Amino acid sequence: MTLTRRGVLTAAGISTALPFARARAQTQTIRIGVLNDQSGQYRDDGGPTGVICARQALVDFDVSGKGLNVEIIAADHQNKPDIGATIARQWFDRDGVDAIVDVPTSSVGLAVSSICREKNKVLLNSGTGTSDLTGVQCSPNTIHWTYDTYMLAKSTAGNMVKQGGDTWFFITADYAFGQALQRDTTKIIEAAGGKVLGSIAYPFPDTTDFSALLVRAQASGAKVLGLANAGGDTHNCIKQAAEFGINQSMKLAALLMQSTVVHALGLEEAQGLRYSESYYWDLNERTRAFNARIKDKTPNGIWPNMTQVGDYAATLHYLKAVADMGMPAAKADGRAVVERMKAMPTDDDCFGKGRIRIDGRKIHPSYLFEAKKPSESKQPWDVAKMIATTPAEEAFRPLNEGGCPLVKS
Repeated sequence: MTLTRRGVLTAAGISTALPFARARAQTQTIRIGVLNDQSGQYRDDGGPTGVICARQALVDFDVSGKGLNVEIIAADHQNKPDIGATIARQWFDRDGVDAIVDVPTSSVGLAVSSICREKNKVLLNSGTGTSDLTGVQCSPNTIHWTYDTYMLAKSTAGNMVKQGGDTWFFITADYAFGQALQRDTTKIIEAAGGKVLGSIAYPFPDTTDFSALLVRAQASGAKVLGLANAGGDTHNCIKQAAEFGINQSMKLAALLMQSTVVHALGLEEAQGLRYSESYYWDLNERTRAFNARIKDKTPNGIWPNMTQVGDYAATLHYLKAVADMGMPAAKADGRAVVERMKAMPTDDDCFGKGRIRIDGRKIHPSYLFEAKKPSESKQPWDVAKMIATTPAEEAFRPLNEGGCPLVKS
């Protein structure tokens, strides 16, 4: 049997060991594991750049100067819940990991959240989309930092219906994230007076040809094609929609799209596409300053997207709580660390000032973007213009509507 590089990494359990600060031989070390897709569909959404962003938090917080020993490791969960769960248990039981960061793919994120609760460790989730993570499956050990399906639906669908995009057809990845995204977006569309004319689900991650699905969407007569998927699937849908000319008769709404995918597509194909993010490198002076610090450290010249900077911001806030509590207390009780993080206001260069609610939901604004025309772009990463802002207190599901058991009525 021939082992691929991915197979070797999976067999080893830990794909990348990235020590930082002082040697492991010293007394206590806070260990943070970045768990994401290092080589598959969502590699460019999180992947190695997400690990580098988490490491940047150690630099910006100056862990050595504050007397903290911190180490970051990383692994590839291959978008499979069983693999993600196995790595998480190994990290906690054998490798002394205190917190897990990122975890895209909702089925993996929900599984890891349950393990963190069982083991009393910390989950700093940036990559999972499902709003159930702070709803019916919320946990006192989990913080959901960057986005969720409600926020994406509210920002993209809510604004597009107001602008006349009142009939929709969905192409949906058939797993927890895609299902939650279609569900939350449908509620927003209908609440705004729009209609869903149809939908079709496809097997994930085994689908690459979307032509038949796209033809069905066009035949529905809907004004908007909602792509309830992410990463390479979204890329392929948009590319094939352009090949069939479907983007001439329908407005494309990528319900989870990030600047990295727009850049990969190129503006000739992406121009006019609507999508939402909670971060963009050119939003303000602080985001531009962060991007200047990180962009030359990333592989293949990838400028970070919202998921990757979420790894940075969540790790930074976690380090603030660890420093505030002291390392022994932080290592002893993950739930207490999460409680301390909720009690402390958040502030970083990527998301600005914010807070964490009792259900674990991090609160900040969201932004509706439109991919620029090639003639509007000044350089390769100048890919988007902001056309609407949803304020922080409106961007995420109201606290009393999620069904989180931590919220007392």
